[in-house]
Amino acid sequence: MKKIVSMMAGVVVEVLVKKDDAVTEGMDVAILESMKMQLPVASEVTGTVEEVKVAVSDFVNEGDVIMVLN
Repeated sequence: MKKIVSMMAGVVVEVLVKKDDAVTEGMDVAILESMKMQLPVASEVTGTVEEVKVAVSDFVNEGDVIMVLN
């Protein structure tokens, strides 16, 4: 099981993929806002989205799991 984690603390402003979507390494999967900057979260692995663990407006800390891939 592969995981995509938050690289910083922030608020999820957009989730760009959904369950069963194919994800490739380097692909943006979500957008976080921190200190009025919006930054993409890119996948470091390739796989299929098994579970999206966040929703728009959720707050995440650095290292929190955003998605699980298989």
